[in-house]
Order: sequence, then C-alpha cells, then structure tokens
Amino acid sequence: MTKDLEPGARAPAFSLETGDSAKIASKDLKGKKIVLYFYPKDDTPGCTKEAIGFSEDIAKYKRAGAIVIGVSKDTPAKHQKFKDKHRLKVMLGADEDGQVVAKYGVWVEKNMYGRKYMGIERTTFLIDQKGVIRQIWRKVKVAGHAREVLDAVKAL
Repeated sequence: MTKDLEPGARAPAFSLETGDSAKIASKDLKGKKIVLYFYPKDDTPGCTKEAIGFSEDIAKYKRAGAIVIGVSKDTPAKHQKFKDKHRLKVMLGADEDGQVVAKYGVWVEKNMYGRKYMGIERTTFLIDQKGVIRQIWRKVKVAGHAREVLDAVKAL
C-alpha cells in the first residue's frame, strides 16, 4: 500500500497468526520495543540465515526490552515447521492475505534474471514502546543484520 513509511511515523497496526496457533497483535505489545522483520519465504537460504541470526541474539533482544517478529506470507503451519527444523526462537507471523505486508510497503516488484514478479522486499522496522517507527532497514543484506538491529534496539 504505502512505501513512504519513514522513521517518526506511527507503525501500522497488525494482527498475525503464529505457527503455534496463537496470535500476535501490535495492540498487545504497547510498552515493548518491536523488531518487525519482513522476509520472502520460509526455509530459503537467506531467510533461514536471517531467522537464525535473530534467534541467536534473542536473549539480548529480550534484555533490551524488545520482541522480534518475522513476517512472511507463508502459512502458520509452514512457519511452525520452519521454526522446528531450525530451532528458531523468534516469533513468526503469517500474513497469508498480504494485508500487513501491504501496510508496511514491502510488497514490491522484483526482478530476477530478467523476470519481473511481485514479492516481499527484505525489510526490518524498529518500533518504539509508543508504536512509532524509529528505524527502517530496506533491501537488507543478511550478514551482520541481526547485530546491527540489536545495537539500534539498545540505543533506543
């Protein structure tokens, strides 16, 4: 929907099913820092590395008062399988209908080997305790990303 979200803007509300039959909603996370990261697809090499990176530092994120949520259009069941296979410690939200992806402006035209298609742009949003976006990382390169975001969380 909107690609023009910028730091200082109010984060769009979200409610997502997780792989463990629960729901996670922004309205229930008031007072917490939220790392909301969007990724293309469960169990692909880059997405797996990113999820493992966040999972390895999950205790540090919790100590810094943050919750980490990965979002893709995969189903809750696929998320659970992905979590179990790689022992992931991050929460994964299923946005099957793409509403949250659209609200955050990360559903974009991609181009691979000359083929154009629509997909999720790997993007991370850092949202403060009041629901305001403090930082955005677009077109994320996975290597070192989880640590970079952790530094920003600690500085918030």
